[in-house]
Amino acid sequence: MAMLVATPALLIPFTHRGTAQIVLVLALLAAVFTAMEYNSRYPGMLEFRFAPPYNRLRFFTLAAILVALSIMLRGQVVPSAVSTGVNGVAERLADILDFSFSPVRLVVVLLPGEAEAGLSGMLRWASALAYALSIGMVLVFAVFVRFLGWPTRSGPFNVWINLPLFDPTGGGDVLYRLRRDAVLNLVLGLLLPFAIPAIVRIAAAIFGPVSLADPQTLIWTVSAWAFLPASLLMRGIAMQRIAAMIEDKRRRSYAAAQSPVDEGRVLQGV
Repeated sequence: MAMLVATPALLIPFTHRGTAQIVLVLALLAAVFTAMEYNSRYPGMLEFRFAPPYNRLRFFTLAAILVALSIMLRGQVVPSAVSTGVNGVAERLADILDFSFSPVRLVVVLLPGEAEAGLSGMLRWASALAYALSIGMVLVFAVFVRFLGWPTRSGPFNVWINLPLFDPTGGGDVLYRLRRDAVLNLVLGLLLPFAIPAIVRIAAAIFGPVSLADPQTLIWTVSAWAFLPASLLMRGIAMQRIAAMIEDKRRRSYAAAQSPVDEGRVLQGV
């Protein structure tokens, strides 16, 4: 996690000293938090800790986004064959995903009219690449859920240790609450890529515009815009899967409890 947070600062040349110090502190905090979560015997705040590859998929996707965007922006100062290849892939993805009212188009619209053409093109490529990687993460996870039996493929699933922030005794039917949370996460995951640019635009009109000319700001802004909604989609799919598992277990339990009674009724009828 420390390397993940520090990746943009390490790859982008000419990082300011103050920025490097802030990144160092954040990297240490991320490393300590992750170490405490995974070394603790009891549930903390991290969900699906014992249900791989949920968190692994999120980690590697975010790492891929940060590395790819960092290489793209590094290529503007220090061109290389790798940056040229990444730029080519990003340009092709931008041609596919940049259409009217698409999330990528809305991100590009955030730039003021006087913004440089190079910055506009880089933001377009970066948002298309990050959005494609995030959607790919959701699709891969859907394959694990639909065809590979997640989360029971690695053993029994324990709701308490994998959903530490979900209180089963909080009131109401657990199945209803899981499905409600699943729908809420899915709706937010679908709407946020469109809503975040509008929210940023409103905030810029009130507090002043956010400059995306700084490479660090551009990388983290685009990464958060693409990754957070995709994470909500993943969580919604996971919650829906758990709700289906609980419903199936209830159905089998009811059937097992009623089968002796039904058998006795059949024998009495005979």
